[in-house]
Amino acid sequence: MTDTVDRERTSPPTRSVAPHPRSDAAPAGSRGAELSVVAPAVAVAAAELEGVAEHLGLVDQLLAETCADLDHLWTSQLAERAPVDILETDDLPTLLSSLITQGGKRFRPVLTFLGWLAANGRAREVGHVDVVRVSAALELLHVFALIHDDVMDESDSRRGRPTAHVLAAGRHRSADGHGDADRFGESVAILLGDLAHAEADHLAAELPPEMRKLWRVLVVELVCGQRRDLTGGAAGRRDLWHARQVARMKSGAYTVERPLELGAAAAQAADVVVASLRQYGREVGEAFALRDDLLGVCGDPTMTGKPAGDDLLSGKPTVVLALAEKRLRGGARDVLARAGSPELTADDVALLQQAFADFGVIRAVEQRITRHVERATTAIQGRTLDPVGVEQLTRMAHQIAWRDK
Repeated sequence: MTDTVDRERTSPPTRSVAPHPRSDAAPAGSRGAELSVVAPAVAVAAAELEGVAEHLGLVDQLLAETCADLDHLWTSQLAERAPVDILETDDLPTLLSSLITQGGKRFRPVLTFLGWLAANGRAREVGHVDVVRVSAALELLHVFALIHDDVMDESDSRRGRPTAHVLAAGRHRSADGHGDADRFGESVAILLGDLAHAEADHLAAELPPEMRKLWRVLVVELVCGQRRDLTGGAAGRRDLWHARQVARMKSGAYTVERPLELGAAAAQAADVVVASLRQYGREVGEAFALRDDLLGVCGDPTMTGKPAGDDLLSGKPTVVLALAEKRLRGGARDVLARAGSPELTADDVALLQQAFADFGVIRAVEQRITRHVERATTAIQGRTLDPVGVEQLTRMAHQIAWRDK
């Protein structure tokens, strides 16, 4: 990101839950508008939420056990020692374990726990083992999604590190291997993603029937969203409806809405409770996806771990680009038409980032985010939800909506 980006931050209040409406862009056509994509945040670390640190510790323990078991199974399949080839015999389990421990926002296991908590699971002492299991499965599924997404998007880096297919291609080149190094790297990454998905399903297989049904819906929904993203991109789709559908299915639903439902299912929650959490999840999921869109256009690479203007370079059909199609005028509109083409330069990216502020695109998206958060917090008020869970979900909505990576 260029030095023109000015991120505003305020010291987080300890219990503030009010939305943070924002005016970050000048009126359409004005110059010198501030270019910022993150509202003053309620920076609540996940570990500060009640019970979350302990939950994540149990999830990490199960993931470590799963990876160790996988490594043992993998080694047993390669018991007949062959000459060492380009990749060591322990390559995929070791690489998978390293990807799991690289860190990340961990929204999915946290929200699964909070769904269980809000649905009175802790109060009724039911389903905690299942919450830990499905949280670990979600982390593995997320690794699968990231690996395959990076291959499809031809991304070179993730969280500031080389992507799996880039690492494997590098090993191929270092070993002066036969064939195309990039193709080899992509093939290895696909196998690695498949392995992560298989291990996720292995954990999910031991869940109660209702949770397994939800798991299947989540997985199919995720793949459907990715398919819609691919086919829409090939068709040059940039309309708002398409962008919102992709964002919800590929990002918001599987990050927020479905994990909450899985937590509620573990708590054997009543329908009215599930309905409240589903509505909250849908709204926060929309806010999550919109923030992702803004970060993909104007995010700070040192925070996001992705190149500046990544979504502009790829021409990814997002809500931000759909709104920009409607609002931008003059030369900025001509430059926008080059998004996703090799002709788009770094100067073009900087120009578009500023134009999104000048023509009110960023402001419009920030306003949408605020509305989604307001509707989400309203959905869980005055219901038969655990009060502590409601407070934690309210704080979590702000953390998700106004994050910087």
